[in-house]
Amino acid sequence: MLSRTALLSVQRPLGVLAMRSASAAGSGDQVARRERPEHPGKVRLGFIPEEWFQFFYNKTGVTGPYTFGVGLLTYLCSKEIYVMEHEYYSGLSLAIMAIVAVKKLGPTIAAWTDKEIDKIENEWKSGREEELQNLSDAIEAEKKEQWRAEGALLLMDAKKENIALQLEAAFRERAMNVYTEVKRRLDYQVECRHIERRINQKHMVNWIVNNVLGSITPQQEKETLDKCIADLSALALRTK
Repeated sequence: MLSRTALLSVQRPLGVLAMRSASAAGSGDQVARRERPEHPGKVRLGFIPEEWFQFFYNKTGVTGPYTFGVGLLTYLCSKEIYVMEHEYYSGLSLAIMAIVAVKKLGPTIAAWTDKEIDKIENEWKSGREEELQNLSDAIEAEKKEQWRAEGALLLMDAKKENIALQLEAAFRERAMNVYTEVKRRLDYQVECRHIERRINQKHMVNWIVNNVLGSITPQQEKETLDKCIADLSALALRTK
């Protein structure tokens, strides 16, 4: 009956706590995350929590917890609810040995366990810091790759501009080649016309001269020659 009552008394606060946590989650309130205490709570007489004494202080004063404890032990022993048989003395001796072991070996074991805990914590911390460093390096590498990608885009623009300049240079070169070829052919045609005109002119002059010479008779040639000699003689007398 006592165990069932204790179970019900434990289940009710758990149910209330679950309802409160569910209502807090439904309302969207930020619940403070509980932290694991590094050191245990304060106790008195080696095993009685300090909270029990604080509970009695508000109602019975300072001596209340001790009076309650002594009275409870006296009641249990006097009513033989707790029987002091041979197992009691064995437990008492074991308790004394445990207390002595805790007092003597406790600090050494506590220091060793603290060192082990610090070692494990440092390993976890170093692993976490290493992971954070790796993630930071990955982020920096990603930023650098993005910067390189932007540089690749600039390089692509420069290459496009270079190709456009090359196309423009090729176009101008071909246009110049076309101009040179057309000019050369036009110059050839003009030179052909000039040569043809000179040939025609020379042929016409020769034809006229030949016709004129052919139309002169020997008598006309003799008369013309005599007249020229006479004119030269008259001119020579005038000069004297």
